[in-house]
Amino acid sequence: MNTTTQDVEDIELIRKKIRDIPDFPKKGIIFKDITPILQDPQTLMLTSRLLLEPFSGQQVDLVAGIESRGFIFGTLMATDMNAGFIPIRKPNKLPADKISMEYELEYGVDRLEMHSDAISKGDRVIIHDDLMATGGSARAASELIRSLGGIVIGYSFVLELSFLNGKEKLEPGIPVHSLLKI
Repeated sequence: MNTTTQDVEDIELIRKKIRDIPDFPKKGIIFKDITPILQDPQTLMLTSRLLLEPFSGQQVDLVAGIESRGFIFGTLMATDMNAGFIPIRKPNKLPADKISMEYELEYGVDRLEMHSDAISKGDRVIIHDDLMATGGSARAASELIRSLGGIVIGYSFVLELSFLNGKEKLEPGIPVHSLLKI
């Protein structure tokens, strides 16, 4: 992505909208809340546009959004790319036959699930979430997609907590695009 002066200004505007919530969801964690981005039409549109830029001109069949905030921009990305959307959910939220994968959080262990018919062999998929911390949920999503024959072509995040080294858990050679890094 060729970053322009305007993009830098837009990213700074987005950065200012993210608020810190101390001790959520657990004492010692500083939660990065993106809801102020969503409440302001200007930053909502800017964020959506900037998330799309790295994938311009690529064939994208599906965008996989990780529950729950990954659904917000993931569906916008899918719509703007004329692609389908896959919800990757926490346990017991999907009604049909599903596959699942356990992963480690920065503060515990969790599991993600996806419908077993969500991917066709060879589908080209972008994985999107609002935030990458340790990389565990994105890695689990990637493994779910690959297990059904999908091809992960990129990871997309609004915010990356780079000090947690989450990129190291992701598949080498697959581009990781984060609008903001802390």
